[in-house]
Amino acid sequence: MILLFRKFFLRCLIVVVFFWLNSKNTIDAKIPGGIPVYTYKIVNSYPHDSMAFTQGLAFEDNVLYESTGIYGQSKLLGKQLETGDILQKVDLSPELFGEGITLYRNKIFQLTWKSHIGLVYDKESFELLRKFYYPTEGWGITHDGNRLITSDGSSTLRFLNPETFEELTTVDVYDTNGMVKNLNELEYVQGEIYANVWQTDLIARIAPQTGQVVGWIDLEGLLASEKTGKLCDVLNGIAYDEKNDRLFVTGKRWPKLFEIDLLLVENERPLRMPGER
Repeated sequence: MILLFRKFFLRCLIVVVFFWLNSKNTIDAKIPGGIPVYTYKIVNSYPHDSMAFTQGLAFEDNVLYESTGIYGQSKLLGKQLETGDILQKVDLSPELFGEGITLYRNKIFQLTWKSHIGLVYDKESFELLRKFYYPTEGWGITHDGNRLITSDGSSTLRFLNPETFEELTTVDVYDTNGMVKNLNELEYVQGEIYANVWQTDLIARIAPQTGQVVGWIDLEGLLASEKTGKLCDVLNGIAYDEKNDRLFVTGKRWPKLFEIDLLLVENERPLRMPGER
């Protein structure tokens, strides 16, 4: 009898541990877990090409830089913020699918999706200076002033030497409920990494030293007042104007780009994560 009880107890313990471990690797979207949640106030809206499959966004010296995807349609663009007019443009080779971009020391760094190829351009002329290579998929890229930071659709952020592209370190991104996957477009904002979470209306605010999510930005309903049309895709694109402390966001094939202020939500509320309806 005692032996049977011990076997039963051991099996129950194994089941409990199994479900606990699996629960730690997913996100319970209903409980932010004490992490601050921010909503938004629209400050300004600007025209955006509704055919642009936005994969990367950056802003500097009053120019909006944008990387777009889709094989045969991928581009690097320099645009006037207020009008959306194209100031400069580079068409990528048809076999390359454009992804994230960042501006670093008068250069533009652009990732591509599955080809493992990164492109470096002169910021002023858009001349291609060099290519670099990486072993993962390319999704988002930003920098902290010293290192490039990249995402690949997983929960891992990689820190690279901007000259040699050697991987210096990695961090795994998590909140109180587990690992945060599907990290996409990145932007470095006042000491934090902002990351779009693919297929959601959420931006994670991440501590770069630890990977901990220190805040969630919930942009649900941002495009609700516009005629989105069938082509509109997910939120994707974060740019920060450091000189004027302005935050810009848009999405794939969105007709608008928005300047927003963040507002702290007083009470906890559900967060909609991938796969939820």
